[in-house]
Amino acid sequence: MVESSSDAQGDAGSVEAGGYRQELKRTLGSFQVFAISFAFISVAVGIFATFDEVLLTAGPVGIWLWIVAAVGQTLVALVVAQFAARIPLSGSSYQWASRLASPKIGWWFGWLTFCYLAIGVVAVDNALASQAFMPLAGIAPDEGAARLITLVVLLVQTVLAVASTRLVSLINTVAVGLELALVVVVAIALVIAVAITGDGAVGNLTSRGVVENTPDYFAVGGGLMLAMIMGLATLVGFDSAANLAEEAKDPFRTVPRAIVGSVVAAGVLGMLFLITLTVAIDDIPRVSAEGSPVAAIMRDQFGPTMERTLLVAITIAFFGAGIVVMVSCSRLVFAMSRDARFPAHRLMRRVNPRTRTPIPATVLVFALGVVLMVALPGAALLKLITASTILPALTYGSTIVLYLTVRGRLSRKKGAFDLGRFELPVAICALLWTLIALFVLVSPKEAFVSVVIVVGLLLLGGLFFLGMLRFDRQALETEPGEADSFTR
Repeated sequence: MVESSSDAQGDAGSVEAGGYRQELKRTLGSFQVFAISFAFISVAVGIFATFDEVLLTAGPVGIWLWIVAAVGQTLVALVVAQFAARIPLSGSSYQWASRLASPKIGWWFGWLTFCYLAIGVVAVDNALASQAFMPLAGIAPDEGAARLITLVVLLVQTVLAVASTRLVSLINTVAVGLELALVVVVAIALVIAVAITGDGAVGNLTSRGVVENTPDYFAVGGGLMLAMIMGLATLVGFDSAANLAEEAKDPFRTVPRAIVGSVVAAGVLGMLFLITLTVAIDDIPRVSAEGSPVAAIMRDQFGPTMERTLLVAITIAFFGAGIVVMVSCSRLVFAMSRDARFPAHRLMRRVNPRTRTPIPATVLVFALGVVLMVALPGAALLKLITASTILPALTYGSTIVLYLTVRGRLSRKKGAFDLGRFELPVAICALLWTLIALFVLVSPKEAFVSVVIVVGLLLLGGLFFLGMLRFDRQALETEPGEADSFTR
Protein backbone atom coordinates (compact mmCIF):
# COMPACT_ATOMS: atom_id res chain seq x y z
CA MET A 1 0.00 0.00 0.00
CA VAL A 2 1.34 3.43 -0.90
CA GLU A 3 1.44 5.86 1.99
CA SER A 4 -0.74 8.91 1.36
CA SER A 5 0.79 12.34 1.51
CA SER A 6 -1.54 13.37 4.33
CA ASP A 7 -0.49 10.36 6.41
CA ALA A 8 3.16 11.05 5.75
CA GLN A 9 2.73 14.67 6.76
CA GLY A 10 0.90 13.65 9.92
CA ASP A 11 3.66 11.20 10.86
CA ALA A 12 6.35 13.81 10.24
CA GLY A 13 4.30 16.32 12.22
CA SER A 14 4.67 14.24 15.36
CA VAL A 15 8.45 14.59 15.08
CA GLU A 16 8.28 18.31 14.34
CA ALA A 17 5.97 18.81 17.31
CA GLY A 18 8.77 17.38 19.42
CA GLY A 19 11.11 20.06 18.11
CA TYR A 20 13.06 17.86 15.70
CA ARG A 21 13.52 17.39 11.95
CA GLN A 22 12.41 14.13 10.33
CA GLU A 23 15.92 12.70 9.76
CA LEU A 24 15.18 8.98 9.98
CA LYS A 25 13.37 7.34 7.08
CA ARG A 26 9.85 5.97 7.61
CA THR A 27 9.97 2.52 6.05
CA LEU A 28 8.33 0.26 8.64
CA GLY A 29 4.80 -0.98 8.06
CA SER A 30 2.51 -2.53 10.67
CA PHE A 31 3.90 -6.09 10.44
CA GLN A 32 7.51 -4.85 10.40
CA VAL A 33 6.85 -2.86 13.59
CA PHE A 34 5.24 -5.91 15.19
CA ALA A 35 8.19 -8.04 14.09
CA ILE A 36 10.60 -5.69 15.87
CA SER A 37 8.93 -6.17 19.23
CA PHE A 38 8.31 -9.88 18.71
CA ALA A 39 11.92 -10.48 17.64
CA PHE A 40 13.20 -8.68 20.74
CA ILE A 41 11.04 -10.92 22.93
CA SER A 42 11.96 -13.96 20.79
CA VAL A 43 9.95 -16.56 22.65
CA ALA A 44 11.75 -19.56 21.13
CA VAL A 45 15.14 -18.06 22.02
CA GLY A 46 14.03 -17.26 25.57
CA ILE A 47 12.70 -20.75 26.21
CA PHE A 48 15.71 -22.36 24.55
CA ALA A 49 18.03 -20.40 26.86
CA THR A 50 16.15 -20.78 30.17
CA PHE A 51 14.25 -24.08 30.07
CA ASP A 52 17.18 -25.86 31.70
CA GLU A 53 17.03 -23.52 34.70
CA VAL A 54 13.32 -24.22 35.15
CA LEU A 55 13.92 -27.97 35.15
CA LEU A 56 16.75 -27.64 37.69
CA THR A 57 15.03 -25.22 40.08
CA ALA A 58 11.29 -25.97 39.90
CA GLY A 59 10.97 -29.06 37.75
CA PRO A 60 8.62 -29.38 34.75
CA VAL A 61 5.64 -28.04 36.74
CA GLY A 62 7.39 -24.67 36.85
CA ILE A 63 6.33 -23.94 33.26
CA TRP A 64 2.88 -22.89 34.49
CA LEU A 65 4.35 -19.72 35.99
CA TRP A 66 4.83 -18.59 32.38
CA ILE A 67 1.09 -17.77 32.36
CA VAL A 68 1.45 -15.51 35.39
CA ALA A 69 4.38 -13.67 33.81
CA ALA A 70 2.56 -13.37 30.46
CA VAL A 71 -0.54 -11.82 32.04
CA GLY A 72 1.54 -9.44 34.13
CA GLN A 73 3.73 -8.32 31.23
CA THR A 74 0.65 -7.80 29.07
CA LEU A 75 -0.67 -5.35 31.67
CA VAL A 76 2.66 -3.51 31.51
CA ALA A 77 2.55 -3.50 27.71
CA LEU A 78 -0.92 -1.92 27.77
CA VAL A 79 0.40 0.98 29.84
CA VAL A 80 3.49 1.39 27.66
CA ALA A 81 1.22 1.39 24.59
CA GLN A 82 -0.75 4.30 26.05
CA PHE A 83 2.43 6.40 26.04
CA ALA A 84 3.49 5.19 22.59
CA ALA A 85 0.14 6.27 21.14
CA ARG A 86 0.66 9.83 22.35
CA ILE A 87 4.40 10.55 22.05
CA PRO A 88 5.73 8.57 19.04
CA LEU A 89 9.37 9.67 19.24
CA SER A 90 12.61 7.66 19.22
CA GLY A 91 13.78 7.11 22.75
CA SER A 92 10.48 5.75 24.15
CA SER A 93 10.40 6.11 27.95
CA TYR A 94 13.26 8.64 27.86
CA GLN A 95 11.08 10.94 25.75
CA TRP A 96 7.94 10.30 27.76
CA ALA A 97 9.53 11.11 31.09
CA SER A 98 11.49 14.10 29.73
CA ARG A 99 8.38 15.76 28.33
CA LEU A 100 5.84 14.83 30.98
CA ALA A 101 7.95 14.96 34.16
CA SER A 102 11.26 16.77 33.57
CA PRO A 103 14.40 16.37 31.42
CA LYS A 104 16.32 15.33 34.54
CA ILE A 105 13.94 12.47 35.29
CA GLY A 106 13.85 11.57 31.61
CA TRP A 107 17.62 11.26 31.58
CA TRP A 108 17.49 8.55 34.23
CA PHE A 109 14.88 6.65 32.23
CA GLY A 110 17.21 6.86 29.26
CA TRP A 111 20.23 5.69 31.24
CA LEU A 112 18.44 2.64 32.66
CA THR A 113 17.21 1.66 29.21
CA PHE A 114 20.61 2.24 27.62
CA CYS A 115 22.34 -0.02 30.18
CA TYR A 116 19.80 -2.77 29.59
CA LEU A 117 20.00 -2.60 25.80
CA ALA A 118 23.79 -2.31 25.62
CA ILE A 119 24.18 -5.40 27.82
CA GLY A 120 21.32 -7.13 26.01
CA VAL A 121 23.11 -7.07 22.65
CA VAL A 122 26.05 -8.96 24.14
CA ALA A 123 23.79 -11.34 26.06
CA VAL A 124 21.83 -12.38 22.96
CA ASP A 125 24.84 -12.72 20.66
CA ASN A 126 26.92 -14.62 23.21
CA ALA A 127 24.01 -17.02 23.71
CA LEU A 128 23.75 -17.36 19.92
CA ALA A 129 27.39 -18.40 19.79
CA SER A 130 27.51 -20.78 22.76
CA GLN A 131 24.03 -22.32 22.74
CA ALA A 132 23.09 -22.46 19.07
CA PHE A 133 25.90 -21.92 16.56
CA MET A 134 28.67 -23.90 18.28
CA PRO A 135 26.52 -27.03 18.81
CA LEU A 136 25.26 -26.67 15.24
CA ALA A 137 28.81 -26.46 13.86
CA GLY A 138 30.03 -29.28 16.08
CA ILE A 139 32.38 -27.01 18.03
CA ALA A 140 33.16 -28.22 21.54
CA PRO A 141 32.16 -25.86 24.38
CA ASP A 142 34.87 -23.24 24.72
CA GLU A 143 34.54 -19.75 26.17
CA GLY A 144 37.25 -18.28 23.96
CA ALA A 145 35.64 -19.60 20.79
CA ALA A 146 32.24 -18.34 21.92
CA ARG A 147 33.63 -14.85 22.48
CA LEU A 148 35.29 -14.78 19.07
CA ILE A 149 32.07 -15.86 17.35
CA THR A 150 30.17 -13.25 19.35
CA LEU A 151 32.50 -10.51 18.07
CA VAL A 152 32.01 -11.66 14.47
CA VAL A 153 28.22 -11.67 14.89
CA LEU A 154 28.32 -8.18 16.44
CA LEU A 155 30.34 -6.91 13.47
CA VAL A 156 27.95 -8.39 10.90
CA GLN A 157 24.94 -6.96 12.73
CA THR A 158 26.60 -3.53 12.88
CA VAL A 159 27.24 -3.51 9.13
CA LEU A 160 23.63 -4.46 8.41
CA ALA A 161 22.23 -1.96 10.93
CA VAL A 162 24.14 0.99 9.47
CA ALA A 163 23.37 -0.01 5.88
CA SER A 164 19.58 0.27 5.99
CA THR A 165 16.66 0.11 8.39
CA ARG A 166 14.65 -1.53 5.62
CA LEU A 167 17.28 -4.26 5.27
CA VAL A 168 17.21 -4.88 9.02
CA SER A 169 13.42 -5.03 8.82
CA LEU A 170 13.53 -7.61 6.00
CA ILE A 171 16.00 -9.80 7.91
CA ASN A 172 13.95 -9.45 11.05
CA THR A 173 10.70 -10.29 9.27
CA VAL A 174 12.23 -13.50 7.92
CA ALA A 175 13.56 -14.40 11.38
CA VAL A 176 10.17 -13.77 13.00
CA GLY A 177 8.29 -15.71 10.33
CA LEU A 178 10.67 -18.62 10.79
CA GLU A 179 10.33 -18.47 14.56
CA LEU A 180 6.53 -18.43 14.41
CA ALA A 181 6.54 -21.41 12.06
CA LEU A 182 9.11 -23.18 14.22
CA VAL A 183 7.09 -22.91 17.42
CA VAL A 184 3.81 -23.98 15.83
CA VAL A 185 5.21 -26.80 13.67
CA VAL A 186 7.44 -28.22 16.43
CA ALA A 187 4.56 -28.13 18.93
CA ILE A 188 2.28 -30.04 16.58
CA ALA A 189 5.03 -32.48 15.62
CA LEU A 190 5.82 -33.20 19.29
CA VAL A 191 2.19 -34.03 20.03
CA ILE A 192 2.09 -36.43 17.08
CA ALA A 193 5.44 -38.02 18.01
CA VAL A 194 4.41 -38.61 21.62
CA ALA A 195 1.06 -40.07 20.52
CA ILE A 196 2.78 -42.49 18.14
CA THR A 197 5.81 -43.56 20.18
CA GLY A 198 4.49 -43.18 23.70
CA ASP A 199 7.81 -41.57 24.69
CA GLY A 200 6.60 -38.85 27.03
CA ALA A 201 3.83 -38.34 29.54
CA VAL A 202 1.10 -35.84 30.35
CA GLY A 203 2.01 -36.38 34.00
CA ASN A 204 5.20 -34.40 33.39
CA LEU A 205 3.07 -31.24 33.54
CA THR A 206 2.63 -31.68 37.30
CA SER A 207 6.02 -33.18 38.15
CA ARG A 208 8.70 -31.48 40.26
CA GLY A 209 11.29 -33.63 38.53
CA VAL A 210 14.78 -33.64 40.03
CA VAL A 211 13.81 -31.18 42.79
CA GLU A 212 10.98 -33.31 44.17
CA ASN A 213 12.35 -33.36 47.72
CA THR A 214 13.92 -29.90 47.89
CA PRO A 215 13.05 -28.47 51.35
CA ASP A 216 12.82 -24.77 50.35
CA TYR A 217 10.84 -25.40 47.17
CA PHE A 218 7.96 -23.10 48.15
CA ALA A 219 10.08 -20.63 50.14
CA VAL A 220 10.79 -17.03 49.19
CA GLY A 221 13.59 -17.22 46.64
CA GLY A 222 13.04 -20.99 46.44
CA GLY A 223 12.81 -23.28 43.44
CA LEU A 224 9.24 -22.57 42.41
CA MET A 225 9.70 -18.80 42.55
CA LEU A 226 12.86 -19.04 40.44
CA ALA A 227 10.82 -20.58 37.60
CA MET A 228 9.10 -17.22 37.17
CA ILE A 229 12.36 -15.78 35.87
CA MET A 230 11.92 -17.61 32.54
CA GLY A 231 8.90 -15.48 31.72
CA LEU A 232 10.37 -12.31 33.22
CA ALA A 233 13.61 -12.67 31.27
CA THR A 234 11.86 -13.52 27.99
CA LEU A 235 8.74 -11.33 27.84
CA VAL A 236 10.62 -8.01 27.82
CA GLY A 237 11.74 -5.56 25.16
CA PHE A 238 8.29 -5.17 23.66
CA ASP A 239 8.77 -1.40 23.88
CA SER A 240 11.54 -1.65 21.26
CA ALA A 241 8.93 -0.74 18.65
CA ALA A 242 8.56 2.62 20.41
CA ASN A 243 12.30 3.21 20.03
CA LEU A 244 11.79 3.07 16.25
CA ALA A 245 8.60 5.15 16.24
CA GLU A 246 10.15 7.80 13.96
CA GLU A 247 10.76 5.12 11.34
CA ALA A 248 7.25 3.64 11.51
CA LYS A 249 4.32 4.52 9.30
CA ASP A 250 1.23 5.69 11.23
CA PRO A 251 3.07 5.27 14.57
CA PHE A 252 0.06 6.38 16.66
CA ARG A 253 -1.61 3.08 15.71
CA THR A 254 1.06 0.63 14.56
CA VAL A 255 3.49 1.04 17.45
CA PRO A 256 0.99 0.54 20.34
CA ARG A 257 -0.59 -2.44 18.57
CA ALA A 258 2.83 -3.97 18.00
CA ILE A 259 3.74 -3.55 21.68
CA VAL A 260 0.62 -5.28 22.98
CA GLY A 261 0.28 -7.78 20.14
CA SER A 262 3.84 -9.03 20.47
CA VAL A 263 3.44 -9.81 24.19
CA VAL A 264 0.11 -11.57 23.68
CA ALA A 265 1.42 -13.60 20.74
CA ALA A 266 4.61 -14.52 22.59
CA GLY A 267 2.66 -15.45 25.71
CA VAL A 268 0.26 -17.77 23.90
CA LEU A 269 2.85 -19.38 21.61
CA GLY A 270 5.33 -19.73 24.46
CA MET A 271 2.83 -21.59 26.63
CA LEU A 272 1.93 -23.90 23.76
CA PHE A 273 5.61 -24.61 23.14
CA LEU A 274 6.33 -25.24 26.84
CA ILE A 275 3.42 -27.64 27.27
CA THR A 276 4.36 -29.76 24.27
CA LEU A 277 8.06 -29.75 25.20
CA THR A 278 7.28 -30.86 28.74
CA VAL A 279 4.89 -33.63 27.69
CA ALA A 280 7.55 -34.87 25.25
CA ILE A 281 10.20 -35.42 27.97
CA ASP A 282 10.93 -39.14 28.07
CA ASP A 283 13.41 -39.17 30.97
CA ILE A 284 13.15 -36.13 33.28
CA PRO A 285 16.43 -36.63 35.22
CA ARG A 286 18.46 -37.18 32.03
CA VAL A 287 16.94 -34.27 30.14
CA SER A 288 17.30 -32.01 33.18
CA ALA A 289 21.03 -32.74 33.20
CA GLU A 290 21.43 -31.69 29.55
CA GLY A 291 23.04 -28.34 28.81
CA SER A 292 20.33 -27.74 26.20
CA PRO A 293 17.23 -29.73 27.18
CA VAL A 294 15.13 -28.35 24.30
CA ALA A 295 17.61 -29.71 21.76
CA ALA A 296 17.78 -32.99 23.69
CA ILE A 297 13.99 -33.39 23.54
CA MET A 298 14.07 -32.75 19.78
CA ARG A 299 16.83 -35.34 19.38
CA ASP A 300 14.95 -37.92 21.44
CA GLN A 301 11.68 -37.46 19.56
CA PHE A 302 12.86 -36.77 16.01
CA GLY A 303 16.51 -37.79 15.77
CA PRO A 304 19.70 -35.75 15.18
CA THR A 305 18.53 -34.31 11.84
CA MET A 306 15.61 -32.53 13.45
CA GLU A 307 17.88 -31.32 16.23
CA ARG A 308 20.17 -29.69 13.67
CA THR A 309 17.21 -28.14 11.88
CA LEU A 310 16.05 -26.70 15.18
CA LEU A 311 19.51 -25.26 15.86
CA VAL A 312 19.55 -23.58 12.43
CA ALA A 313 16.18 -21.94 13.12
CA ILE A 314 17.21 -20.93 16.64
CA THR A 315 20.46 -19.42 15.34
CA ILE A 316 18.52 -17.27 12.87
CA ALA A 317 16.07 -16.26 15.60
CA PHE A 318 18.97 -15.32 17.90
CA PHE A 319 20.50 -13.23 15.12
CA GLY A 320 17.23 -11.40 14.47
CA ALA A 321 16.79 -10.69 18.18
CA GLY A 322 20.35 -9.41 18.50
CA ILE A 323 20.11 -7.00 15.59
CA VAL A 324 16.82 -5.60 16.91
CA VAL A 325 18.39 -4.95 20.32
CA MET A 326 21.34 -3.22 18.63
CA VAL A 327 19.09 -1.00 16.49
CA SER A 328 16.88 -0.13 19.48
CA CYS A 329 19.92 0.83 21.54
CA SER A 330 21.35 2.98 18.76
CA ARG A 331 18.05 4.85 18.40
CA LEU A 332 18.01 5.59 22.11
CA VAL A 333 21.58 6.92 21.95
CA PHE A 334 20.58 9.04 18.95
CA ALA A 335 17.52 10.40 20.75
CA MET A 336 19.45 11.37 23.88
CA SER A 337 22.31 12.82 21.85
CA ARG A 338 20.19 15.19 19.79
CA ASP A 339 19.07 16.64 23.12
CA ALA A 340 22.77 16.98 24.13
CA ARG A 341 22.30 14.52 27.01
CA PHE A 342 24.68 11.73 26.06
CA PRO A 343 28.50 11.55 26.01
CA ALA A 344 29.98 12.75 22.68
CA HIS A 345 26.47 13.88 21.72
CA ARG A 346 27.59 15.96 18.73
CA LEU A 347 28.94 12.81 17.10
CA MET A 348 26.28 10.40 18.32
CA ARG A 349 23.40 12.45 16.93
CA ARG A 350 24.66 12.33 13.33
CA VAL A 351 22.47 10.60 10.76
CA ASN A 352 24.05 9.51 7.49
CA PRO A 353 22.26 11.36 4.65
CA ARG A 354 22.47 8.35 2.33
CA THR A 355 21.49 5.45 4.61
CA ARG A 356 19.34 7.60 6.92
CA THR A 357 20.69 5.69 9.90
CA PRO A 358 22.63 6.95 12.98
CA ILE A 359 25.96 5.33 12.15
CA PRO A 360 28.08 6.67 15.08
CA ALA A 361 25.44 5.59 17.63
CA THR A 362 25.33 2.10 16.09
CA VAL A 363 29.12 1.79 16.06
CA LEU A 364 29.13 2.79 19.74
CA VAL A 365 26.89 -0.17 20.60
CA PHE A 366 29.29 -2.44 18.72
CA ALA A 367 32.30 -0.94 20.51
CA LEU A 368 30.73 -1.48 23.92
CA GLY A 369 30.04 -5.09 22.99
CA VAL A 370 33.68 -5.57 22.03
CA VAL A 371 34.82 -4.09 25.34
CA LEU A 372 32.55 -6.39 27.34
CA MET A 373 33.65 -9.43 25.37
CA VAL A 374 37.36 -8.67 25.62
CA ALA A 375 37.67 -7.13 29.09
CA LEU A 376 35.32 -9.09 31.36
CA PRO A 377 36.17 -12.57 32.64
CA GLY A 378 33.52 -15.27 32.25
CA ALA A 379 32.02 -15.09 35.75
CA ALA A 380 31.78 -11.29 35.66
CA LEU A 381 30.16 -11.32 32.22
CA LEU A 382 27.58 -13.85 33.38
CA LYS A 383 26.70 -11.75 36.43
CA LEU A 384 26.41 -8.64 34.27
CA ILE A 385 24.02 -10.40 31.91
CA THR A 386 21.97 -11.65 34.88
CA ALA A 387 21.83 -8.11 36.25
CA SER A 388 20.28 -6.94 32.98
CA THR A 389 17.07 -8.83 33.85
CA ILE A 390 16.49 -6.40 36.74
CA LEU A 391 16.89 -3.24 34.64
CA PRO A 392 13.75 -3.59 32.47
CA ALA A 393 11.62 -4.31 35.55
CA LEU A 394 12.91 -1.05 37.09
CA THR A 395 12.20 0.85 33.88
CA TYR A 396 8.71 -0.58 33.44
CA GLY A 397 7.81 0.10 37.06
CA SER A 398 9.02 3.69 36.75
CA THR A 399 7.10 4.12 33.49
CA ILE A 400 3.87 2.97 35.13
CA VAL A 401 4.37 5.37 38.07
CA LEU A 402 4.94 8.15 35.53
CA TYR A 403 1.75 7.21 33.71
CA LEU A 404 -0.33 7.22 36.88
CA THR A 405 1.09 10.65 37.70
CA VAL A 406 0.52 12.37 34.34
CA ARG A 407 -2.30 10.44 32.65
CA GLY A 408 -4.76 13.26 33.21
CA ARG A 409 -2.59 15.64 31.16
CA LEU A 410 -1.96 13.35 28.18
CA SER A 411 -3.37 14.45 24.83
CA ARG A 412 -5.75 12.17 22.96
CA LYS A 413 -5.40 11.63 19.21
CA LYS A 414 -8.50 10.48 17.38
CA GLY A 415 -8.15 6.89 16.21
CA ALA A 416 -5.02 6.22 18.27
CA PHE A 417 -4.70 3.33 20.73
CA ASP A 418 -6.60 4.11 23.94
CA LEU A 419 -7.75 1.98 26.89
CA GLY A 420 -10.50 4.44 27.74
CA ARG A 421 -12.14 3.82 31.12
CA PHE A 422 -9.95 0.76 31.73
CA GLU A 423 -6.70 2.71 31.79
CA LEU A 424 -6.63 3.36 35.56
CA PRO A 425 -7.37 -0.20 36.78
CA VAL A 426 -4.97 -1.62 34.19
CA ALA A 427 -2.20 0.76 35.29
CA ILE A 428 -2.71 -0.02 38.99
CA CYS A 429 -2.64 -3.78 38.35
CA ALA A 430 0.47 -3.33 36.18
CA LEU A 431 2.22 -1.44 38.98
CA LEU A 432 1.42 -4.17 41.50
CA TRP A 433 2.74 -6.73 39.06
CA THR A 434 6.06 -4.91 38.52
CA LEU A 435 6.58 -4.77 42.29
CA ILE A 436 6.04 -8.54 42.43
CA ALA A 437 8.39 -9.05 39.48
CA LEU A 438 11.13 -6.97 41.12
CA PHE A 439 10.73 -8.95 44.34
CA VAL A 440 11.07 -12.22 42.42
CA LEU A 441 14.20 -10.97 40.65
CA VAL A 442 16.07 -9.60 43.67
CA SER A 443 15.00 -11.89 46.53
CA PRO A 444 17.06 -15.03 45.71
CA LYS A 445 20.45 -15.03 47.43
CA GLU A 446 22.04 -15.67 44.04
CA ALA A 447 20.80 -12.23 42.92
CA PHE A 448 22.99 -10.29 45.38
CA VAL A 449 25.86 -9.72 42.96
CA SER A 450 23.44 -8.75 40.19
CA VAL A 451 21.81 -6.17 42.47
CA VAL A 452 25.26 -4.76 43.30
CA ILE A 453 26.02 -4.46 39.57
CA VAL A 454 22.75 -2.59 38.98
CA VAL A 455 23.62 -0.21 41.82
CA GLY A 456 27.06 0.27 40.26
CA LEU A 457 25.55 1.14 36.89
CA LEU A 458 23.29 3.69 38.58
CA LEU A 459 26.28 5.22 40.36
CA LEU A 460 28.18 5.40 37.06
CA GLY A 461 25.23 7.17 35.49
CA GLY A 462 25.07 9.45 38.50
CA LEU A 463 28.64 10.62 37.90
CA PHE A 464 27.85 11.67 34.34
CA PHE A 465 24.57 13.24 35.50
CA LEU A 466 26.42 15.33 38.09
CA GLY A 467 28.91 16.33 35.42
CA MET A 468 26.06 17.59 33.24
CA LEU A 469 24.60 19.55 36.15
CA ARG A 470 28.01 21.13 36.69
CA PHE A 471 29.10 21.86 33.12
CA ASP A 472 25.99 21.71 30.90
CA ARG A 473 22.98 22.31 33.12
CA GLN A 474 21.07 23.98 30.30
CA ALA A 475 20.72 20.66 28.48
CA LEU A 476 18.79 19.31 31.48
CA GLU A 477 16.63 22.40 31.88
CA THR A 478 14.94 22.79 28.50
CA GLU A 479 13.04 20.48 26.17
CA PRO A 480 12.84 20.84 22.35
CA GLY A 481 9.48 21.71 20.79
CA GLU A 482 6.44 23.31 22.30
CA ALA A 483 5.86 22.62 25.97
CA ASP A 484 2.26 21.47 25.46
CA SER A 485 2.80 19.49 22.23
CA PHE A 486 1.72 16.19 23.77
CA THR A 487 -0.50 17.37 26.61
CA ARG A 488 -3.90 18.95 26.84
